[in-house]
Amino acid sequence: MREQLTPRNEDLGAAAGAPVADEHARVERAAAESTAPKSAFARLADSSAGRNSGLVLALVVICAIGLITKGDTFATTNNVWTILRLAAVGGVISVGMTFVIIAGGIDLSVGAIVALASVWATTTGTQDIGTFGIIFTSIVVATACGVINGVLIAYGKVVAFIATLAGLATYRGLAENLSDRKTQSIDTPSGFLDFFGAEPGGIPVLVIMFAVVAVLGWLLLNRTTFGRRTFAIGGNPEAARLAGINVKRQTVMLYALLGFLCGIATIMILARTSAGTSTHGNLYELDAIAAVVIGGTLLSGGRGTIVGTVFGVLIFQTLNNIFTLNNLTTSTQAVAKGLIIVAAVLLQQRVAKTSRS
Repeated sequence: MREQLTPRNEDLGAAAGAPVADEHARVERAAAESTAPKSAFARLADSSAGRNSGLVLALVVICAIGLITKGDTFATTNNVWTILRLAAVGGVISVGMTFVIIAGGIDLSVGAIVALASVWATTTGTQDIGTFGIIFTSIVVATACGVINGVLIAYGKVVAFIATLAGLATYRGLAENLSDRKTQSIDTPSGFLDFFGAEPGGIPVLVIMFAVVAVLGWLLLNRTTFGRRTFAIGGNPEAARLAGINVKRQTVMLYALLGFLCGIATIMILARTSAGTSTHGNLYELDAIAAVVIGGTLLSGGRGTIVGTVFGVLIFQTLNNIFTLNNLTTSTQAVAKGLIIVAAVLLQQRVAKTSRS
């Protein structure tokens, strides 16, 4: 009688839609896979040293291509400084983009933010204040744009891709209206161009600024609670929320940080071009995302390094330099950039799959 009232295990498994014996075997296989020792290649691919070694090797190969195709102009001191000087502006933005992507976000409006900040900082009224006015306006305008993006994403529940795509159109449109699509030269005699265009010890100030931002970004990401929270919400936002992290506030702060760094990049591009225009920063978002992805940061969030991003910036800028030296058109360069991004993402997926095996 008792056996008739108590359902057997096989009956329970059939009711759940899967035999119990098969379910037990599946769980045991998953546990065995998770505890199985990884191959040497998988351990190397999963380590920072392995990823950075691959980036160094890629940079060496690209430099070899430059030497073979245009050795007489590529391997010169002036060309090396040109690469570093051009990499500096995009590098500062890429450092900020690394934080946002590690947290599982994206920002397509960084180029438009640079354009708006450059135009606002070079209006006649701002230039009348002098160097301080240009610096202050660049940083405040760009940071405000970043805060707006963050608030829309965190509190407005707008998908990051859509919110920043709208920002791209809006900020670029505001820049065109504010400047009437005219280039605004920096005419202030306050020494802005003299200071940021200087080369103390033969090293351009722009390169020094990039190095300082990269070091501070590394410290912020790897040695502070802010960095640990960034990794946490990128890995699993719900788990981060249950652990007591204010995910919404952290998200706003991340986009504000990226906006602030866009302000720094605006100052650098103003120093380099001595003018503000609504065309500044065109496709900067593509370059920044490409550099971050090439550097090994996962687009899905939860993993990434500032060192990898710096290598990604150098690789990307060196490629641009080789394209220019070989007289490739901008259209060809754009196609090449797109293919490189796709290849980098496919490689990421391959390495991630290998590291799990």
